[in-house]
Amino acid sequence: MTGPTWKDRLSDAMPEHLAREIDVFEGQIELKKAGKLDDKIFAETRLRRGAYGQRYDNGMRNDGTGQQPLVFPTALTKGPDTMWDAPGMQRIKNPFGKVTAEQMDVMSDLADEYSDSILHVTTRQDIQLHFVHIEDCPDMHRRLAATGITTREACGNSVRNVTACEFSGVCSTEGFDVTPYADAVTQYFLGHPDVQDFGRKFKIAFSGCHDEPCGATTFHDLGAIAEVRDGKRGFRVVVGGGLGAVPVKAKVLSEFCEERELLPLAQAVCRVFARLGEKQSRARARIKFLVQKVGLEEFKKLVAEERSKLRDDPRWTAFLSDLSATDETPIRPGAPLATGDAAFQKWAETNLRPQSQDGYYVATIKMPLGDFTSTQGRVLADLAREYTGDTIRLTIEQNVALRWLSGADAYAFYQRLVDNGMGDAGARTITDIAACPGTDTCKLGISASRGLAGELRKRLKVIEDDLPPEVRALRIKASGCFNSCSQHHAADIGFLGVSRNVGGRKVPHFNVIVGGSFQKNAGEYGLVAGAVPSKAVPKAVEMITQKYTAEREGDESFHDFIERVGKGAIRKLLKPIAKAPAYEDDPSFYSDWRDPREYTIGDLGIGECAGEIVPFVEFGLQAAEQELYEAQELHEKKESAPAAGKAFAAMVTAAKALVRFLDVQCRDDADDVIAQFRTHLFDTKVFFDPYAKGKFANYLLKLHESRSFTNADDEIAHRTLDEAQLFIEAAHACYQRITEASADAAE
Repeated sequence: MTGPTWKDRLSDAMPEHLAREIDVFEGQIELKKAGKLDDKIFAETRLRRGAYGQRYDNGMRNDGTGQQPLVFPTALTKGPDTMWDAPGMQRIKNPFGKVTAEQMDVMSDLADEYSDSILHVTTRQDIQLHFVHIEDCPDMHRRLAATGITTREACGNSVRNVTACEFSGVCSTEGFDVTPYADAVTQYFLGHPDVQDFGRKFKIAFSGCHDEPCGATTFHDLGAIAEVRDGKRGFRVVVGGGLGAVPVKAKVLSEFCEERELLPLAQAVCRVFARLGEKQSRARARIKFLVQKVGLEEFKKLVAEERSKLRDDPRWTAFLSDLSATDETPIRPGAPLATGDAAFQKWAETNLRPQSQDGYYVATIKMPLGDFTSTQGRVLADLAREYTGDTIRLTIEQNVALRWLSGADAYAFYQRLVDNGMGDAGARTITDIAACPGTDTCKLGISASRGLAGELRKRLKVIEDDLPPEVRALRIKASGCFNSCSQHHAADIGFLGVSRNVGGRKVPHFNVIVGGSFQKNAGEYGLVAGAVPSKAVPKAVEMITQKYTAEREGDESFHDFIERVGKGAIRKLLKPIAKAPAYEDDPSFYSDWRDPREYTIGDLGIGECAGEIVPFVEFGLQAAEQELYEAQELHEKKESAPAAGKAFAAMVTAAKALVRFLDVQCRDDADDVIAQFRTHLFDTKVFFDPYAKGKFANYLLKLHESRSFTNADDEIAHRTLDEAQLFIEAAHACYQRITEASADAAE
């Protein structure tokens, strides 16, 4: 007689409701394999369990130091009869970044057994494992659930992982520890019926104070910043923020929401979003668009009405009776910081932060590109058991932090990190670069953001000790597409992957974004100062930082410096490196960082008839970019309405270039250009790309219809500039698709 199975033992160790959910998911996989479950339904089902598809055309994963061949233990043993020939990605939900030593061990084991032995930290404090087969997900979920982790709603149209400052509870500038509140919101909304009918995802963040960047509440759907008034705890609640293609700052919903009203207020917001949020067009299905549509005051009224209708729920306040439930207890006595060698002192300067509790420090382990190996994961678990207890936190800057490290243990702790390849100094400095997956694994990736970040990190580390302090303090973030997964809008220097056509070949480029700020909860968003070839980005960073150092006034911050000199000065600075050399002169520009393949799909060959047309359309697109630059200059001068109007004009110019490229006659006036654009590019879907569909075209059409640019305020102008930038990029991409199709037809 056999004993209990491995699955039975796991089921005994996990909560019953989690076990049942996983059983249901496993059954849905079987139904899908049998052809008895609709594709769309199953897609949302697996997304809500954290299982994504991923790009799989590289055969390699960029490790930031070079391309490393992938080894997929599971993928290599599965034949062509599996549900998908290519593995996907599993996102593991870690509320407010909290991880125990046991959980770290289990995630490391799963990375070895089902993935490529790499754990990736996301900017939402999750862990992701890539190259995972969908059929292995249920067993992974069971092993995670046995340690208290659920992947439910790690993706999909629901409340995503609730994030919070990694210093919560140990920070000297916080109003109070927001951890128990973030935990309460997580538990309350997990599987809640009021959050199952959203048109898109919904992101919540907590911050303990206003000035630090750790919570980044300004770009969240719902943000809560700790406040204490008259001895009472509460929150400044903001709503309707978001980055993505067009960044929007969250607006104040409540200047002071008492702690007992936090959950019902959040529930009312969710119910309004579920009821009135866009459901048909995914491009406008985030809550920021609903707030814009109805206006902040009307939205407040809707939320207040919804709140008044809610039935009392004891869970709203039950957690307040035990706010210490999420407290951490140190396992070693606190002590002054130990002495060590010069390397340790350098590391301690950037990677150790004194806690509000005397004798204790938060140690930030810098993870290049957010990656660490399964072996390193087990080392982190062992270090936690030995020195800090279950105090591991993942950070929104893709690092790992261990809290409650006694100063007496810091040097020994550091030596263990060095021995295991995790002793890099420079956390939260210019060498600590955030990057999304980009073209490595993301289906939306346009440029190799990880490759770029790895190259910048390598070059900056060589000169790190010689950099002026004001330059070392800068934040750099790189995204492979417009979705801003690295949060590039809120960086000092951000990069956004785009593509350009040079001499009939595609060349990877990055838009250079300046003027953002990660301070004050990511309080300022930058704008594009120009596009440069991917291979010219390191030179761009060098030029920008040198200009900042040479022309800085006093202790002027980089954000204030950009505000003073203007983005036009940065555009002028970058102009000499903005054009890629001809392929014959330097073919390296025609492949991306750390990617041995040529960026183009193939030689596009220009026929005789195209010889006259290509320069003309490219001239038109360049003219549109010039108009957009002029719009940005107007915006910098606080001339909001003229800036928005000029941005709209830039979109019309780009549309006109495409219309005429199709040999369609149109007048120069905007009405006729847009009418022809709608007929020949929108209605025919020629302008649509495989992912955004008609999203960017709608920016032009809706602006033309609403004329919102005529009396634009600063926020509308900023949004119009962002929309214009995206429309022009889409016009470039559309032109490339048309020329490729023509070349294919000619063959």
